[in-house]
This record gives sequence, C-alpha cells and structure tokens, in this order.
Amino acid sequence: MNDVSCESCGMPIESGHYCDYCVDADGNLQDFDTRFATMVAWQARRSPDAPREQVEAETRAYLATMPAWRNHPRLVGNA
Repeated sequence: MNDVSCESCGMPIESGHYCDYCVDADGNLQDFDTRFATMVAWQARRSPDAPREQVEAETRAYLATMPAWRNHPRLVGNA
C-alpha cells in the first residue's frame, strides 16, 4: 500500500499528486478560490458551531501546510 496523499487537501490517494476532489474535469488542480471555498464548507460541516472567521482561519492554516498551496500569496505568512 502506498502512503501517498493529495498535495492539495491531504486525502490519501493511490497515486499522482491530487485527489479527484481537487481537480477539474480535465485533471488539473482547481484554482485556489474554488478549493478554499470547498474546504471551508467541509470544515464548517465538521464544526457547525464555530464562527465563520474561525473556520476560514483554520482552513487557511491547514492549506498553508499543503505542498500545492504553501507558497500561495493568500497563505504566505498565515501558517
């Protein structure tokens, strides 16, 4: 079994760089805003009582640890 994780969200994957959730129909990594919105929505479902600001901050901090996003201008200095 491979210990490969999506470089965008961290989900375990069999091979490649990104999971099916993080790519578009052509297999390209989704843009940051699309991925951020999806990850915020996922985090909000996990923590329904958390304020939106907290959920967004936690999502930014997490994405800043991912290889696909760690140097993104909207995340640099937020981790």
